[in-house]
Amino acid sequence: MHRPRSVRTAEVSGKRVLVRVDFNVPLENGEVADDTRIRAALPTLELLLERSAAALRLASHLGRPKGPDPEYSMEPVRRRLRELMDDDRIALLENTRFNPGETKNDPAFARELAEGCDLFVNDAFGAAHRAHASTVGVAEILPAYAGLLLERELAELGELLERPDRPYVAVLGGAKVEDKIGVLRALAERADTLLIGGKMAEQVDPASGYELPRDVVAAQAFEPDAEAKIVPAEEVPDGWLGLDIGPETRRAYAERIFAAKTVFWNGPMGVFEWPRFADGTKAVAEAVAACEGHTVVGGGDSVRAVHELGVAERIDWVSTGGGASLELLEGKDLPGVLAIPED
Repeated sequence: MHRPRSVRTAEVSGKRVLVRVDFNVPLENGEVADDTRIRAALPTLELLLERSAAALRLASHLGRPKGPDPEYSMEPVRRRLRELMDDDRIALLENTRFNPGETKNDPAFARELAEGCDLFVNDAFGAAHRAHASTVGVAEILPAYAGLLLERELAELGELLERPDRPYVAVLGGAKVEDKIGVLRALAERADTLLIGGKMAEQVDPASGYELPRDVVAAQAFEPDAEAKIVPAEEVPDGWLGLDIGPETRRAYAERIFAAKTVFWNGPMGVFEWPRFADGTKAVAEAVAACEGHTVVGGGDSVRAVHELGVAERIDWVSTGGGASLELLEGKDLPGVLAIPED
């Protein structure tokens, strides 16, 4: 795996530093609803300031705007960042995706971002799988280094690729198997047990060898208050939907997870946003938190679940990258990582 050179080795005193951060955070009523990704970037920013960087220019995307759009302005993020780290040397640029050159890795936009800066630090693991101007283009202009968060993400996920303690249990959930088919196959080769939940369990061949739900919470309609009942996974009534794993599956999965030496979890076990269909995801989250082995959670909904359930602090590593973590575990090279030279 590519090991990019670390910001720890960079000479930053008196330098103007462009820092790619991942501040793609949820907003509610014009304010940051979850500042996890902002807090995750603070150690790198603190290191640069402690080493007397002259200025930090921060770049990030937020959402998927098609151009300038007030709904995706970085202003709420800027306010929250100022509350967490009030330093006049820090300037947060507007949403990089307001410029169409960002997603095209346009050299002109990369030059605009890099103008006046002396070096580039990429600390945005969540965007490292994108070959964009702010992740790859600027690294071709300025001396580039990996931030502390990017380093830690590569180390934690690299352990799962290269030398996991066994037994290694991987848990995958979510809605669509096609979104995760590559990582599904890769984990099947590396993990000792692969537990499948969520809607994708219905799309997996029972003869695949993966462990699938034995029972599900079936609902008459895709509604939070729909009539529901527990049935064997293969006996969901016609027209009904499996919206969560059932109690027998919860117990079986929890036992597998608790006995593991290494656990990776990505994706909910059901429609956990609705309380009546959240017990499966809750059971997995609590089992991962209780496991004495090395535990890693990656992916937006899984991360949200462990934070909402208050167990994130009991998990060894909660990844900030959904798509990036899955692509890395699939064995793919991440463009934003490859753009940084190795030591």
